[in-house]
Amino acid sequence: MDDSPTHGPSLEPALHAARALVLADLAAGDVARADVVSLVEDSVSHRRWWVEQWPEGVAYVTGLIAQDVQDALLERYGRWPLCPLCDGVPDVRSARDVTDDADDADGEEGGPHALEVEPELGEDPHWICGKKGVVVAPVGSLAPQKPAGGPGGTGLL
Repeated sequence: MDDSPTHGPSLEPALHAARALVLADLAAGDVARADVVSLVEDSVSHRRWWVEQWPEGVAYVTGLIAQDVQDALLERYGRWPLCPLCDGVPDVRSARDVTDDADDADGEEGGPHALEVEPELGEDPHWICGKKGVVVAPVGSLAPQKPAGGPGGTGLL
């Protein structure tokens, strides 16, 4: 391994750990399909370049990769991960319906909404319910969820 300043010894382990944590959360939501795993790999590649440009940012890659994957899933499939604390009953909608209201990432009043990564740029990221302001789990530690009826019966909505 190259130990130069831009390829320090902590870069690859940090990227591998971030990948594993995000994949664990995807698996907990039953959405770790091949096309979704490819989104994780795309983010890891992008963040490798990003950390090479800003080596001090290596501590932030887990949260950034989680956010990248969350954003990519919202654009393609729907909200992820859904908040397990709020009582909104998911409605079954087509991918087009989800895309049409992608600007409303919190869902309808009382409806299902996605968790948020906090801090947005910081160490030790965790998933929070933005509506209740409650920490749900560290990134990589989401509890298994029941499928929400989104595309393919996954935990996406």
